[in-house]
Amino acid sequence: MECTVNWNHNNGMLFVASTGSGHVTVMDGAVEGGGRDSAPRPMEMMLAGAGGCAAYDVVLILKRGRHQVTDCQVKLVSERADTDPKVFTKIVFEFIVSGINLSAQAVERAVQLSHDKYCSASAMLAKTAAVSYTVEIRNTQESHEN
Repeated sequence: MECTVNWNHNNGMLFVASTGSGHVTVMDGAVEGGGRDSAPRPMEMMLAGAGGCAAYDVVLILKRGRHQVTDCQVKLVSERADTDPKVFTKIVFEFIVSGINLSAQAVERAVQLSHDKYCSASAMLAKTAAVSYTVEIRNTQESHEN
């Protein structure tokens, strides 16, 4: 896996990342740090990456189990160290998983597997942060209307 990050010096602290898979994303800093607040901060991108990694795992596990998952949202709430390096010290993943007749056991198992085995991003962040999660399931009954 590769990624190249270039500073766009004409725009304060704007950085453009080009990934090995051919995608581009931007990052910026806060105004007080010389940025223009025009894109997510690098640490926000790390948090978003962990959320995306975990959500991907949960949806994939549920789909492979033939569960009718219709939505998955992960809100991440974090705390960082007060001094440099300001690493994450606490991260709570708040999962809201929606579907048709989802069993609590299947959803909780999917989240647990992501947390314990599959999510590389949260595993790395767990080296400095206490990582935990909550799960909310929003079920709808399958419609039998004709």
